[in-house]
Amino acid sequence: QVQLVESGGGLVQPGGSLRLSCAASGIIFSSYIMSWYRQAPGKQRELVASITASGARPNYYNSPKGRFTISRDNAKNTVYLQMNSLEPEDTAVYYCKALHILKVDNYWGQGTQVTVSS
Repeated sequence: QVQLVESGGGLVQPGGSLRLSCAASGIIFSSYIMSWYRQAPGKQRELVASITASGARPNYYNSPKGRFTISRDNAKNTVYLQMNSLEPEDTAVYYCKALHILKVDNYWGQGTQVTVSS
Protein backbone atom coordinates (compact mmCIF):
# COMPACT_ATOMS: atom_id res chain seq x y z
CA GLN A 1 0.00 0.00 0.00
CA VAL A 2 1.40 3.36 -1.05
CA GLN A 3 1.40 6.13 1.53
CA LEU A 4 2.65 9.69 1.42
CA VAL A 5 2.44 11.32 4.82
CA GLU A 6 3.06 15.05 5.14
CA SER A 7 4.00 16.70 8.40
CA GLY A 8 5.45 19.95 9.68
CA GLY A 9 2.60 22.32 8.99
CA GLY A 10 1.11 24.66 11.53
CA LEU A 11 0.52 28.25 12.51
CA VAL A 12 3.44 30.64 12.07
CA GLN A 13 3.80 34.41 12.21
CA PRO A 14 4.71 36.39 9.11
CA GLY A 15 8.44 36.23 8.54
CA GLY A 16 8.69 32.84 10.21
CA SER A 17 9.86 29.50 8.84
CA LEU A 18 8.54 25.99 8.56
CA ARG A 19 9.95 22.78 7.17
CA LEU A 20 7.48 20.38 5.68
CA SER A 21 8.28 16.69 5.34
CA CYS A 22 6.67 14.03 3.21
CA ALA A 23 7.52 10.44 4.08
CA ALA A 24 6.81 7.84 1.42
CA SER A 25 6.23 4.12 1.78
CA GLY A 26 5.17 1.38 -0.60
CA ILE A 27 7.08 2.81 -3.57
CA ILE A 28 10.64 2.74 -4.84
CA PHE A 29 11.20 6.31 -3.76
CA SER A 30 14.26 6.89 -5.92
CA SER A 31 12.18 6.18 -9.03
CA TYR A 32 9.81 9.06 -8.39
CA ILE A 33 9.89 12.75 -9.12
CA MET A 34 8.61 14.47 -5.98
CA SER A 35 6.65 17.68 -5.94
CA TRP A 36 4.98 20.04 -3.50
CA TYR A 37 1.66 21.64 -4.36
CA ARG A 38 -0.49 24.00 -2.36
CA GLN A 39 -4.14 24.95 -2.37
CA ALA A 40 -5.36 28.13 -0.76
CA PRO A 41 -9.03 28.57 0.19
CA GLY A 42 -11.12 29.24 -2.89
CA LYS A 43 -8.21 28.72 -5.26
CA GLN A 44 -6.98 25.94 -7.48
CA ARG A 45 -4.17 23.68 -6.42
CA GLU A 46 -0.86 24.98 -7.74
CA LEU A 47 2.59 23.52 -8.18
CA VAL A 48 5.17 25.02 -5.85
CA ALA A 49 8.34 23.01 -6.40
CA SER A 50 9.57 19.69 -7.74
CA ILE A 51 12.77 17.72 -7.57
CA THR A 52 14.16 15.02 -9.82
CA ALA A 53 14.40 11.42 -8.70
CA SER A 54 18.10 11.72 -7.91
CA GLY A 55 17.65 15.04 -6.18
CA ALA A 56 20.11 16.72 -8.49
CA ARG A 57 17.74 19.28 -9.91
CA PRO A 58 15.13 21.24 -8.00
CA ASN A 59 12.63 23.39 -9.84
CA TYR A 60 10.44 26.18 -8.52
CA TYR A 61 7.19 27.37 -10.01
CA ASN A 62 4.75 29.52 -8.09
CA SER A 63 6.91 30.13 -5.05
CA PRO A 64 9.08 33.24 -4.95
CA LYS A 65 12.64 32.29 -5.59
CA GLY A 66 14.88 32.17 -2.59
CA ARG A 67 12.16 31.68 0.02
CA PHE A 68 11.36 28.01 -0.58
CA THR A 69 13.82 25.14 -0.94
CA ILE A 70 12.90 21.61 -1.93
CA SER A 71 15.19 18.71 -1.09
CA ARG A 72 15.01 14.97 -0.68
CA ASP A 73 16.74 12.17 1.17
CA ASN A 74 16.38 8.96 -0.79
CA ALA A 75 17.82 6.95 2.08
CA LYS A 76 14.93 8.12 4.25
CA ASN A 77 12.27 8.08 1.51
CA THR A 78 11.46 11.67 2.41
CA VAL A 79 11.09 14.94 0.56
CA TYR A 80 11.24 18.31 2.32
CA LEU A 81 10.09 21.84 1.69
CA GLN A 82 11.91 24.49 3.67
CA MET A 83 9.87 27.68 3.72
CA ASN A 84 11.39 30.90 4.97
CA SER A 85 10.13 34.49 5.28
CA LEU A 86 6.58 33.21 5.18
CA GLU A 87 3.83 35.58 4.17
CA PRO A 88 0.06 35.44 4.77
CA GLU A 89 -0.31 34.66 1.06
CA ASP A 90 1.50 31.37 1.69
CA THR A 91 -1.44 30.14 3.78
CA ALA A 92 -2.70 26.94 2.18
CA VAL A 93 -2.89 23.20 2.46
CA TYR A 94 0.38 21.80 1.19
CA TYR A 95 0.42 18.45 -0.59
CA CYS A 96 3.23 16.25 -1.79
CA LYS A 97 2.98 14.23 -4.97
CA ALA A 98 5.03 11.33 -6.25
CA LEU A 99 5.22 10.89 -10.04
CA HIS A 100 7.01 7.88 -11.46
CA ILE A 101 9.86 8.84 -13.79
CA LEU A 102 8.12 6.93 -16.59
CA LYS A 103 4.84 8.64 -15.66
CA VAL A 104 3.09 5.30 -15.24
CA ASP A 105 1.56 6.25 -11.88
CA ASN A 106 1.35 9.01 -9.34
CA TYR A 107 0.29 9.39 -5.73
CA TRP A 108 -0.79 12.21 -3.43
CA GLY A 109 -0.47 12.80 0.26
CA GLN A 110 -3.35 13.94 2.44
CA GLY A 111 -2.00 17.44 2.90
CA THR A 112 -0.77 19.54 5.80
CA GLN A 113 -2.18 22.94 6.73
CA VAL A 114 0.12 25.95 6.80
CA THR A 115 -1.32 29.14 8.27
CA VAL A 116 0.67 32.36 8.29
CA SER A 117 -0.92 34.90 10.55
CA SER A 118 -0.10 37.29 13.33
